[in-house]
Parts: sequence; C-alpha cells; structure tokens
Amino acid sequence: MRIHALHKLYQQRHSRCTRPFLARGGRIERCVHCMLLPYLCICSIKKTVPTNSAFLLLMYDDEILKPSNTGRLIADLIPDTFAFIWSRTEPDPKLLALLKDPCWQPIIIFPAEYSEQRLLKQMPLLTKGQRPLFILLDASWAQAKKMFRKSPYLDPFPVLSFSPESISRYLVRKAVKDNQLATAEVAGRVLEYIGETENAQTMDLLFETFKENYLLGKARKPLPENATQFALQKQLLIKSKD
Repeated sequence: MRIHALHKLYQQRHSRCTRPFLARGGRIERCVHCMLLPYLCICSIKKTVPTNSAFLLLMYDDEILKPSNTGRLIADLIPDTFAFIWSRTEPDPKLLALLKDPCWQPIIIFPAEYSEQRLLKQMPLLTKGQRPLFILLDASWAQAKKMFRKSPYLDPFPVLSFSPESISRYLVRKAVKDNQLATAEVAGRVLEYIGETENAQTMDLLFETFKENYLLGKARKPLPENATQFALQKQLLIKSKD
C-alpha cells in the first residue's frame, strides 16, 4: 500500500501529542492508514488514478487525528496530494515554497459568499507545463472560515466555489449547513468540474465506501454482500487494465 502525505502528516502530528487524543472513537483499535476497524479495512483495494489535478490539504491542528476525516481519501486516489498543518503566524516554509512554485496554479475551494471579489467564473488559462493545485481547507466550518480570513499567503489566489443541489451524504459528522460537503465530496466535485468524470465517480465511490464501513464499525456490524467497496474494487480493477 502507498504511504502518502496524509499518512506522514498523521505520524508527525501524532508524535507531538502529549496526551491521548480523545475524539469520538479515538480509543478503538483501527488501521492506522484508513482509520477503519481492522475487519473493515479498505487499504488493499486503494489505487491511484491518472489525473491532471493536484490537491493541497491545509488542515486545522487536530483534524488529521480524527478517524472520521475524509481528506486522506483524496491522497489515496490522487498521486500529487500535499498536506500541511495550518498556522496563522508560522506557516510551513515547504507550504510557502509549494505555493510559489511556477509549475502550479493554486486555486482555493471556498464558498462564494465569502470570496466574491476573487471568484472564478471559469478555469484560468495555464501556462505550458502548469497544472491546477486545488487548495482545500480541511477543518470544521468555523475553523475553515478563520483559516480563510487569517492566511495572507492565500490572498493572491483565485477562489472556486460549488453550490451543490443535494445535501451532503456524510452522516458520520453532522455539518452546520445541510449543503456543506465532506472534504472528499468536495474533491469529487472539483474532478467533475475539470472534466475528469470517471475520477469523480471513483472518488465518490471511495467516499461512500469509507462512510459505509465507518458506520458499520460504529454499529459493530459485518460487511454485507452488496457493500459499496466491492463496486469500488471492480471499478479500480477495470481502470488498472485500461
């Protein structure tokens, strides 16, 4: 199984813990990579997909430690996924260097109501060899608004916003607003927006698989014969043969 940026960030953040992390479900034995109960682990079926996109997850301090976090699913699927802990006063120098790298066009994903002056109406023109780097603020809604307001190093970049018609399918953590999406759901909408429909469908399947298995683990129920992960496994197998 591929060890990616989110796994490394988890280990880095966990090493700084001075006391046990007591989030809901924090005491349960889990796979350290997918954060599911061992009998519901999905690590063996994860595969990356070819894509022109890249993602940067800027995470609030303890978000990476939460078993319910879906940001790691993006890194499971998208090879070029970067992750950093957010800091208002001392941003990681590697983060700042990444944002200045001319091979990337950073684009922040955030609601239009908070960023009307910087809002994209269409994808910006990219120079030769340049790729979009989509920035997701991975946190609670209140924390994400704080991160957006208090990150001056993000101010130069345009904002892409989505207004989903349907409410979030994520039942593990209740959102403040009905149409507020989980991080992996947002990534699916980004992939859809840039025309990578199959990758968007695969992201949605991976998200549904994680959600389903997480809830099964909470209820201590076995994996059903019609589990979503089998559809995901089939789709990724077909992709790997293409």
